[in-house]
Amino acid sequence: MNSQEVMQMAVKAAAEKRAEDIVVLDMQNISLMADYFVIASGSSQRQVQAIVDNVTDQASSVNHVEGQKDSPWVLVDLGDVIVHVFTPEARDFYKIENLWSDAPVVDVTALTE
Repeated sequence: MNSQEVMQMAVKAAAEKRAEDIVVLDMQNISLMADYFVIASGSSQRQVQAIVDNVTDQASSVNHVEGQKDSPWVLVDLGDVIVHVFTPEARDFYKIENLWSDAPVVDVTALTE
């Protein structure tokens, strides 16, 4: 799978578990860390974990998961795609989209419907 296909899989997996406010940042010309950041919210820590579990279950390769089952922010390293799943409070606190505001936002509407 190329990075765009991995990103699409992650978005669909998050949407299947009713992730809220899914945003994808195209990092290809911004950072060497990853091609895409997938950012999503779960309404509770339990939902955050369900989203993370679904993403990791559907991924063909997971490099690392950072954050514990009761963490308000869990990061899933899929290689060229990094998935960030937050509780709403943690997402508002860290404002990760603002840190990378120069990254183009990818339209994922078709993937989440």
